[in-house]
Amino acid sequence: MKSKILSIAIISCLVACTNSTKKNETTASADTTQTVAFKPVDFEEQLIYNRAVEAVIWGMPAVNSELMHESLVKVRGDYNQIIYWSKLITSKNQTLTPNPDVIYINPFYDTRQGPVVLEIPAVEGVSSLTGSLDDGWQTAIEDIGPAGVDKGKGGKYLILPPGYKDAVPLGYIPMPSSTYTGYAILRSNLTDGSANDLKRAVDYGKKVKIYPLSQADNPPETTFVDLINVDFSNTIPYNVHFFEVLNQFVQREPWLTRDLAMIDQLKSIGIEKGKTFQADARRQEILNAAIKDAHSWIDKKYETIFTQSFYEGTHWSLPAFPDFAKSIMANYEIPNMYPVDERAVSYSIAYFSAKHIGAGQYYLMSPRDKDNQPLDGSKLYKLHLPAKVPVKLYWSVTAYDRETHALILGTKYFSRASTTPGLKKNTDGSVDLYFGAKAPEGKESNWIPTDPKRKFELLARFYGPEKGFFDKTWKMGDVEEVK
Repeated sequence: MKSKILSIAIISCLVACTNSTKKNETTASADTTQTVAFKPVDFEEQLIYNRAVEAVIWGMPAVNSELMHESLVKVRGDYNQIIYWSKLITSKNQTLTPNPDVIYINPFYDTRQGPVVLEIPAVEGVSSLTGSLDDGWQTAIEDIGPAGVDKGKGGKYLILPPGYKDAVPLGYIPMPSSTYTGYAILRSNLTDGSANDLKRAVDYGKKVKIYPLSQADNPPETTFVDLINVDFSNTIPYNVHFFEVLNQFVQREPWLTRDLAMIDQLKSIGIEKGKTFQADARRQEILNAAIKDAHSWIDKKYETIFTQSFYEGTHWSLPAFPDFAKSIMANYEIPNMYPVDERAVSYSIAYFSAKHIGAGQYYLMSPRDKDNQPLDGSKLYKLHLPAKVPVKLYWSVTAYDRETHALILGTKYFSRASTTPGLKKNTDGSVDLYFGAKAPEGKESNWIPTDPKRKFELLARFYGPEKGFFDKTWKMGDVEEVK
């Protein structure tokens, strides 16, 4: 892999005034974060603080994925197994902006003992998978399914460990991973959301297999771990646990050439390969102050995504900055570009990446209404979707908690989709969706509940987007407050 050494303004970060400038910029939007006043007793403490801030920004995607494995271990699962949800997910799933309108089939791999085979079934009628295989940094190795390498024919994806040099056996699709561990996010798609449809999607998804290449002649049965009634989360912990999780990742995974400049940076805060991470009370205080300020800065930067509207004059945007989207599809091999700041923002609100954005799915996000006001769970809003949404599979709109970027706690459901049973259309085929703490009379089928005490954000998904979506002959307007 052609990589570039991480270029970070390390020297400028060593100066206290630089961090003060960054901190002065971190007036959080909504009510999600609070800046902590940090007062170093000497330059050494300032250095630890500065480098901790940079470690949070740089390490966000690694911690994000490591938290999922941490949750997996808590339910007695492990690598080279597949987690899935046997029904549509509930708020027990507190991962970052998950899709509540599909059946998730998520294999986790570990290649430390050698290559791992991921078997994907061929499309069967309406049954198909949409997803990608990601390394531990959540950089897509390739897309899977009809929009991926196998083009819907299925196949045996061979996940190769870092530095693997042996020949790939015939009949396998090589997937070189930059890390030993990683995962695939596979969505078994629905058609009408009925009980039979859910069963079909689950049964089809369970045809996916994962096993070591060394046992390919007689593969062991794949272990599936059903998480439908289990707490599972990768919401980011903005406290010292973030650094504990980052240390776990650093201990297991190889250093990439592009990141070598971070080795000494992490040593400064107590993270060093081959050594135990330890932080006394004062260092924990410094790390906690640093991550809270980093959180505030990331949250403010998140709001700037929505200045780059997908539809002119609206607040709908792809939840990723352009340079980040380009870089991740190119495995960060574009010269003079390594947008770690932008990457941190995306992985503070979501997990997973696609190799070819827009091929299998496209996402638009908005935290604000037509009048540029934050979406307030105590108010009622309406979103109009014109008829004939240009998608091959389905569309959906989901409400998430603005602070955690996870499903809203305490609600029975979180979204409405073209596959939602009972969804009502207008006479012209268009659809009106409503968001609020209480359903408007007669609109319950098209209502998405919110928490009246909290802000929220919306994510619109388009699976199998067609030409009319990208040339914008079909356009979705902003959500509007109903007064």
